[in-house]
Amino acid sequence: MISLLDLRARIESGTLSPDAAIRGARAAITERDGSLGAILRTAPEGPVPAEGPLAGIAVGIKDIIDTADMATEHGSPIHAGWRPRADAAVVARLRALGAVPLAKTATTAFAGLDPCGTANPHDPARTPGGSSSGSAAAIAAGLLPLALGTQTGGSVIRPAAFCGIAAIKPSFRLIPTVGVKTFSWALDTVGLFARGVPDLARALALIVERPEIETEVPPAPRIALCRQDFAGEADAEALAALARAGQAAERAGARVFDLALPDPFARAWAAHPTVQDFEARQALAWEYATHRAALPPVLGAQLDRAQALTAAQYDSARRDAHRARRQLKDMFADFDAILTVSAVGRAPDRATTGDARFNRLWTLMGVPCVTVPVPGDGLPLGVQVIARFGDDGRALALAGMIEAALRMRD
Repeated sequence: MISLLDLRARIESGTLSPDAAIRGARAAITERDGSLGAILRTAPEGPVPAEGPLAGIAVGIKDIIDTADMATEHGSPIHAGWRPRADAAVVARLRALGAVPLAKTATTAFAGLDPCGTANPHDPARTPGGSSSGSAAAIAAGLLPLALGTQTGGSVIRPAAFCGIAAIKPSFRLIPTVGVKTFSWALDTVGLFARGVPDLARALALIVERPEIETEVPPAPRIALCRQDFAGEADAEALAALARAGQAAERAGARVFDLALPDPFARAWAAHPTVQDFEARQALAWEYATHRAALPPVLGAQLDRAQALTAAQYDSARRDAHRARRQLKDMFADFDAILTVSAVGRAPDRATTGDARFNRLWTLMGVPCVTVPVPGDGLPLGVQVIARFGDDGRALALAGMIEAALRMRD
């Protein structure tokens, strides 16, 4: 895999030019993406910025995020060939930093649950996860050093775990969603994929113009290990990875203790699908009304069911979410971060994109989540580090601490 920080260090030292770095990414896509299917299209050849803190960094852009120089098709034939007139806000910011939005990455249709054609780089019979399938696979395969995805349920955290890479779903609305195809306006969050946590911290700090995001680990951090029992049982391998991550945190100086979430969080977890689907029914109303037959089977059936949701059900679900958010804010007085699994287990086969049951509560809460890969045999596993809303720097610092401790041990 390609480290964003390593590339930038080489560029700053003069041993690599930004133009050569972008040519290298184009060559990697040409050589290795044929069987992977992570990349849908690449930007036209053109001048490469020589200046800027992200000069020389090629970025993958999930195909629900607008780009003025490449089609944005939302993973669906309904929008085949559609060319936005403008970049999404986050893409424009990347260009201002000197980065090159080089490729549109594969996504499930409208960022839904129907699998797309991308394979997991670790096993082509397995899913890379969805809906940010191409972005996660492109990083894991060493095609790009940075990629954008989105999360409405678990579509940043889970694919990163399946592909053995780092990713952050930032605090809600930290990265603007202007120019991003909406599925649920109360949940959709733009996130980042990279080789490791320090790469994420640098990229996020630059994108959102908050240098304080690159912060140090607090002394003797308190980490609450949470199994989210109301979400069902994780696989034994996932729970073993969680235990290993907790032990790594303790070796790094953290105090780790178990956390059982009270009943309001179970109610909020159960409310997530109502919030999501009620809003998706409206966000995709044109596609549903005029192109129902062209929608893939899982999304089509999901929107069929959503027609029966009432405003009263939606309002009740939003209240459940609000109560849990207030309680979570108070609970963070007792710990610096929550540590839990990123997915049920290892990547399943390509008939599915995986299960978001261990992600959706935290998406609903709007808090920052960071996937940390847990080294081991077989297909990748990951855990997620969760911090207080707005405390993305602490989530990244503690995730980086755990990542480094795991690598030292292994």
